[in-house]
Amino acid sequence: MKILLDYLKRYRNWVFITFFLAVVNQLFSLLDPFCYGKLIDLATRHKELHNAQDYLFSILKWIGLAVTVAMISRVAKAFQDYFLSKVILKFGADVYTDGLRHSLQLPFQEFEDQRSGSTLNILQRVRTDTEKFMTSFLNVFFFGIVGIVFVLVYSFSVYGPLSLIYFVACFSLFAVIKVLSERIKAVQTVIVSKTNILAGATTESLRNIELIKSLGLINQEVERLNSSTNKILELELQKVKSIRAIAFIQGTMVNMLRQGILFVLLYLIFKEYLTLGQLTTLQMYSFFIFNPLQEMGNVILSYREAEASLNNFRTLMSKAVEAIPLHPVSLESMDTIAFEHVQFAHRSAKTNAVEQISFTIKKGETIAFVGPSGSGKTTLVKLLVGLYKPSEGQITINGHNINDMDFNEQRAKIGLVSQDTQLFAGTIRENLLFVNPNATEAQLMDVLQKASCTKLLARSDKGLDTVIGEGGMKVSGGEKQRLSIARSLLRNPDLLIFDEATSALDSITEDEITQTIRNVSAREDRITIMIAHRLSTIMHADTIYVLEKGKIIEQGKHQDLLDLKGLYYAMWRQQIGERKA
Repeated sequence: MKILLDYLKRYRNWVFITFFLAVVNQLFSLLDPFCYGKLIDLATRHKELHNAQDYLFSILKWIGLAVTVAMISRVAKAFQDYFLSKVILKFGADVYTDGLRHSLQLPFQEFEDQRSGSTLNILQRVRTDTEKFMTSFLNVFFFGIVGIVFVLVYSFSVYGPLSLIYFVACFSLFAVIKVLSERIKAVQTVIVSKTNILAGATTESLRNIELIKSLGLINQEVERLNSSTNKILELELQKVKSIRAIAFIQGTMVNMLRQGILFVLLYLIFKEYLTLGQLTTLQMYSFFIFNPLQEMGNVILSYREAEASLNNFRTLMSKAVEAIPLHPVSLESMDTIAFEHVQFAHRSAKTNAVEQISFTIKKGETIAFVGPSGSGKTTLVKLLVGLYKPSEGQITINGHNINDMDFNEQRAKIGLVSQDTQLFAGTIRENLLFVNPNATEAQLMDVLQKASCTKLLARSDKGLDTVIGEGGMKVSGGEKQRLSIARSLLRNPDLLIFDEATSALDSITEDEITQTIRNVSAREDRITIMIAHRLSTIMHADTIYVLEKGKIIEQGKHQDLLDLKGLYYAMWRQQIGERKA
């Protein structure tokens, strides 16, 4: 719970006001039975008063006081709920924002090792579970504590030993509830873990809905998710059993304690240590302290739920984010990029994904990397954009090691066109402005023209404001790639990367996109790096590097590599044969 307290310190003034108002609310609520007891005592000894006027005046005095304290209690309750809502809403917003910011700053490999839905579920659960706990803590637990303290003081003022009886009764009930709640803690921890896994699996299913529906796998997928749901259901039922056991035991104890205290009070009446009004007041106070204690099982449940969620949140927040140098090197532009004996291995891999990679590229040049699947091409892209850090060797920009610069700043100078085009639900305009929110209409039209998107605009009913759907579902594969190219150009990048930009396209569309890429990469004011499986897209490159098992085994221009009659030549022959066929 330390992380919760750390957040609440941010709003300490609101928290203090909330608890102060809660004390006022409860204390004035407790004064009402006191007034009622005084009225009963007044009624039982009315014959002692000299006349009816004194009697009626005393009655009106205590009734007026009861009305006043009730009004003050209601006003305090209204303001208490308002400030509690402010604390809860502010906490929810801050914890969600901080968690999301931290998650986005984690190294890319963290996202490769987990499902995206699980992170989102952690952020949602910590907010909802903690809000529920804070509400029950104040309205049940804190009210109960204030009530217990008030009753102990009052009972001591009436008859000293009576306060000890109330204290022992409350302490016994607390002890029993604490022991019984330990089972809930263990079960709730497992429930939260399983729920995170289910959330991740569900997100994957929804993201891959096209594949699932196309292959008729809906029932299979539902059964798979239901299997996880049923496991969570079994755990929830275990938790319910524990909660019902607590409710039964504490309800039985409360009833026995209340009847036991009533027996003591009636005995004290017989001994004339108490008046009838005091007995009535103390009996009403029993409801004020024991009713909240009966609800303590729900408070403990919400506490255990919040504890499990906060522990997951703390684990998330304790993960190291991408390192940023204290005094990062800042570059105006990318003029040269060099890999110097770079090696990298994935966390779970036994061999290097790339090994001893060295090359240098200058502004105005275009280079390409080709090779069979698994040769390390995609890993190179992720190294280029800083998603991976070399395990050995170094990557430099203008002679400076990328570890010495804030790479987020450098990423603003990079344009990336990937194999799996990442488009967002929304309009063409919104997808383009995602990378450059301040771009003008003229700039948008210019990059669309350069990316050969004129046909897409011509058939778009609302032009730039045409909705293309989540992931670009309403446009073709070639149009997705053209929009991706246009989006990359809108940043006016120093480094433009094409990662398998035509691998998923038909041959005609591939030729069109290839021509677009050639036109775009012809500018001499940027560096262009191409990753390709289809060699026809990179024939114009100044230097082509051929990868195999993470190593550069050939390099040169297109014709030079053909003359070597090595792997590149074999790949070329195979692809030419495929196109002729």
